[in-house]
Amino acid sequence: MTDDLTSESATALLQLIKTHTASSVEIVEAHLRQIEQTNPALNAIVTIAPDVLERARERDRELAQGSVRGSLHGLPITVKDTIDTASIRTTRGSRLFAGNVPAKDAAVVERLKTAGAIVLGKTNVPEMAFPYETDNPVFGRTNNPHDLNRTSGGSSGGEAAAIAAKLSPAGVGSDLSGSIRVPAHFCGIAGLKPTAGAVPMEGHLPQAVGPLSLGAVIGPMARHIDDLALLFAVMAGKHETESLERERDLIGIRVASLVDDEVTPVEDDIAGAILRAERILQEAGLKVIKERPPAIGDGSRLWIELFSEAAKGQIRELYRCHEDDAGAAVSLVLQSDHQKSFAERINFAEMLAAAVVERERLRERLLRWMRDTPLILAPASATVAFAHGAARIEVNGRSMSIFRSCAYSHAANVFGLPAAVLPVTRTREGLPIGVQLIGRPAEEWRVLAAAAMIERQAEFE
Repeated sequence: MTDDLTSESATALLQLIKTHTASSVEIVEAHLRQIEQTNPALNAIVTIAPDVLERARERDRELAQGSVRGSLHGLPITVKDTIDTASIRTTRGSRLFAGNVPAKDAAVVERLKTAGAIVLGKTNVPEMAFPYETDNPVFGRTNNPHDLNRTSGGSSGGEAAAIAAKLSPAGVGSDLSGSIRVPAHFCGIAGLKPTAGAVPMEGHLPQAVGPLSLGAVIGPMARHIDDLALLFAVMAGKHETESLERERDLIGIRVASLVDDEVTPVEDDIAGAILRAERILQEAGLKVIKERPPAIGDGSRLWIELFSEAAKGQIRELYRCHEDDAGAAVSLVLQSDHQKSFAERINFAEMLAAAVVERERLRERLLRWMRDTPLILAPASATVAFAHGAARIEVNGRSMSIFRSCAYSHAANVFGLPAAVLPVTRTREGLPIGVQLIGRPAEEWRVLAAAAMIERQAEFE
């Protein structure tokens, strides 16, 4: 076999292994060669699993003996560097953990290994998964495979870049504010943010505790929708993949198309991608409506009130007495803590309590509306991948923060909804443009089935 193996989908690779057309060792070696050639310019994969070839040989021996571990037998995958992997360095992009080698796998990694997957390596992250730019004081910056002068996004930016550049067929990311979906959109791959609680978060740092448990998730990333479905089934502990053949069940359902949430304008190319996805869904028999879902526009405000201080507080605790180890982004968080008065801290607790109550009220209203309109089509971000180091960007003459530009991804975290991003087209400069589909809780199959409809017709290359 040749290095064309790196162009195959995860599902196709598994079929090659199953039919003895390619061995797991051949597939791993092809990806290692691709990493050697391409990764220096990208800095997407930061640690290669020291036992990856040994594990591949083991899977091949098992298959030769007629033994198959599970649905992912022999498939190499990559894992975001905020997720624990036994005997493989896991740094969270922080000097505090630069030499950290966990003794135990995160729960989701254990599930993937039990199904036969092999950890190929770890992918780069922002320090403690904080901003939308993948850069940290341990490994440095990850570049976008489509334009090295632009970001791959964050915080699953290394994972998105690695999959887009065919260094990995699929992998594991995490998402609190679009951290799977924004990098997928920027890099031209697919990603699924599952329903909150669908996939175990044990072994991820920062931890999904307190209010963060309402929105933080671990989910799959790949180049194709059927690969997301395959990985998600294992990660969520399902016995088998929900069939994407259930697309026929989507005929006639309502999809709300959201191009303007009245808060964040989008670039014309982004709006054009949404219109293209609309046409595909309409031609497939779905009913696309132009209606603004209730509460969606409150997503960014509630995200700040629910999650911002909780996430910062966890980082402050981790760096207490180790402030000198902080990189630039984390240092800003630590400095802001020193400026808070006692009254401001008390006010935060009151604001959080009020935000939780408001979140429940608005979520109930949104879910009631979604009984009749179970899917929402929206951008993942207001722009395509932005230049490295950008603090603000301009959209249609309006300047906005990077956080605000990603507002369309916040509501799914705030309200605990499943959401997938997939690429549909490119800008004239060749930068990928993705669209986002948001569904009702525990209806990942519906989101993925609709995404598969779009993927098939969009023919993104």
